[in-house]
Amino acid sequence: MGLAARVGALKGWRQLLLALSAGAALGLVQAPWSFPLAFFAALPVIFWLHSGAISQRRAALVGWFIGLGYFGLILTWIVEPFLIDIASTGWMAPFALFFMAAGLALFWALAFWLASRGRTLLLIVLWSLTELARAYVFTGFPWGLTGYGWADTPIMQMASVVGVHGIGFLTMSAVALILRRQVVSVVSGALIFTLMWSFGTYQLSKPVALRADDYVVRIVQPNVDQKLKWLPEFQQAFFQRFLDLSANDGTPDIVIWPEAAVPFLPEERADLLQDISFATNGAEVIFGARRRDENGDWFNRLVLLNSDGVMVDSYDKHHLVPFGEYIPFQSILSKTGLTALTGTGWTPGPGPRVIATGNTPPFLPLICYEAIFPQYASVDGERAEWIVQITNDAWFGKFSGPYQHLVQARVRAIEQGLPLARSANTGVSVMVDPYGRVIDSLPLGDMGVIDVSLPAPLAETLYSRSGDWPIAVFLLLLTILQLIPFKRRQR
Repeated sequence: MGLAARVGALKGWRQLLLALSAGAALGLVQAPWSFPLAFFAALPVIFWLHSGAISQRRAALVGWFIGLGYFGLILTWIVEPFLIDIASTGWMAPFALFFMAAGLALFWALAFWLASRGRTLLLIVLWSLTELARAYVFTGFPWGLTGYGWADTPIMQMASVVGVHGIGFLTMSAVALILRRQVVSVVSGALIFTLMWSFGTYQLSKPVALRADDYVVRIVQPNVDQKLKWLPEFQQAFFQRFLDLSANDGTPDIVIWPEAAVPFLPEERADLLQDISFATNGAEVIFGARRRDENGDWFNRLVLLNSDGVMVDSYDKHHLVPFGEYIPFQSILSKTGLTALTGTGWTPGPGPRVIATGNTPPFLPLICYEAIFPQYASVDGERAEWIVQITNDAWFGKFSGPYQHLVQARVRAIEQGLPLARSANTGVSVMVDPYGRVIDSLPLGDMGVIDVSLPAPLAETLYSRSGDWPIAVFLLLLTILQLIPFKRRQR
């Protein structure tokens, strides 16, 4: 009996244990492990397990255990925010990890339940569709999409054509074709990988041009401890750290500070804004701050300061982190005493926009979590010349979260063909070229600055013009074709 038959013949707890292990093995394609060869070990086992499921109910259970293993591994960082104030919220950490992984695994369980036994292509199509749904349903959470497993290889350049969802679908399809062991299928599967790799290699062989104006960006990484960040006795020292780092040698055109960099409300402290302008020698400054409106609502904000130390534009974060920055179903859950990790929580802003003010090249602002959503990296009718992400990844710990977050930000650059500047409180702060390559960076946990010339943008990519619509329509059509009961198929 071959390996495929032995895996398919498993029953009971052995089948579910292997499903859990296969899901965890698939998770190794994500950062910080970044081991894409795990695709070729985990996906065959997953396909064989589905073929061996004796009923739809059992298939759904197998799919759920696969998802539990996958998300349980890649989302281990999710316990970190609860450990900032361990006395108050530490007890929630294991529950947060389990319920988050278990909830996301339901998307995979649905695909395994709908796909008929042994119909691997149908499984791949439905699995890809549920991953697409995961990016949008219930406000969406597209963290750790399987396609990100190719982030450090030329294959990731395909994101500029089909997006990360398309890469995931092509990967699973190619592996399934190779597993058929028929000459035509094996050649077809190998050809898919060859074409993706060749396209990526060609893209990465192109030189990246700098802007004609040689625009220099200074990215500041203060490495402020999240446990101390908001304590009143430390706020002045941390603000002075920003000023000292920004006054480093050189004459940048713009200085970027991370999310929630300043402890004060900018509208109320024009004197401190002048201090920032003086420290940066009149350079324009982007920094994270808070805003409170006339109704008492709070916003997570990005501010653009001109060379005179005057606020000229701002952007309010519009996609907030559930349970971190707001409580969903607040009218119900507030009765339990549950509060957001950030306290009273934030109010969402109006939506994505391009900031084109002053001497700054038009840029698309993203605050922290928003960078994991491909649909927020562009604005209809307006094309930015670069992307600016400010974030505070101190919430994510020091193991996997910051690195996974960085990968997803890099892929936004590839999808849009735009350079990306990223200022993170504790790291990783980077300048990324339009092909997603890191030009310069500050390691996680370091304090410092980098001065980098801003690369020129590329022409609009196919993905930047179309988004996820083509892959969504394609997958839906494939699903319909797979489900039509042709007589020939029945015979």
